Amino acid sequence: MEFLPLNEAIARHVFDGACVALEGFTHLIPFAAGHEIIRQGRRDLHLVRMTPDLIYDQMIGMGCARTLTFSWGGNPGVGSLHRLRDAAERAWPCAIELDEHSHAGMAAAYCAGAAHLPFGVLRGYLDNDLDQVNAKIRRVDCPFTGETLAAVPAIHPDVTILHAQRADHEGNVAIHGIVGAQREAAMAAKALVVTVEEIVDRLPPAMNSVVLPHWIVDAVVHCPGGAYPSYAHGHYARDNAFYQSWDAISRDRERFLDWMREHVMETRDHAGFLARLQRKAA
Repeated sequence: MEFLPLNEAIARHVFDGACVALEGFTHLIPFAAGHEIIRQGRRDLHLVRMTPDLIYDQMIGMGCARTLTFSWGGNPGVGSLHRLRDAAERAWPCAIELDEHSHAGMAAAYCAGAAHLPFGVLRGYLDNDLDQVNAKIRRVDCPFTGETLAAVPAIHPDVTILHAQRADHEGNVAIHGIVGAQREAAMAAKALVVTVEEIVDRLPPAMNSVVLPHWIVDAVVHCPGGAYPSYAHGHYARDNAFYQSWDAISRDRERFLDWMREHVMETRDHAGFLARLQRKAA
């Protein structure tokens, strides 16, 4: 485990063609890491995430992705993700392959990856036709009961990137609040990079918390505000106004590119991104 600056952690662990999971369910979405991947010009990534959210809309629109494994292609507060739709429907800026699942299917696939099993099983997909458009969803019969179950291939990211509230000086990471699939995505990955709000001497107990031990963590990055504009429970709220504004920004290609150029490509790091947004708001 190493403590690294964000640009070095991304350069070391995210390579062209990698399978990358940036997890965080509702909060603790690793925007800072996603923006750094965009700045470094990574291409042909296989992106994995339960709900793509704005960060994957931005990465797809900037040409980082060739494949998306996901369980709902939108955001509850924004609706449809226009850069994702443009890539899927019009191959702009490049074509993207879609591997669509339910939340339960994604959770089963992450759990299988974490357990080093080839596939996950669930009682799902039996009452819909998703398997007719996704050949990766199969059927298996239980050898004990004969029950027909759905099977999905395990997810084994080359790197999982998370944002968390805290890490201690040994590299143990604590996440609390809505933990989603962060733990499973971390354990399923070949490498784990975690950006954190703060580094502390001891990890205090917290409700609904998960501690990822230092021996499964490859890099910890001190990155205050690293989940913004999503929220970090106990540190800052979600910027709902920005989420609502994204619909108009992302609908138009030129407006999207102008926004990304000004706020991401022309900023040196996440601190610069936050400062630019704050100046705009003022």
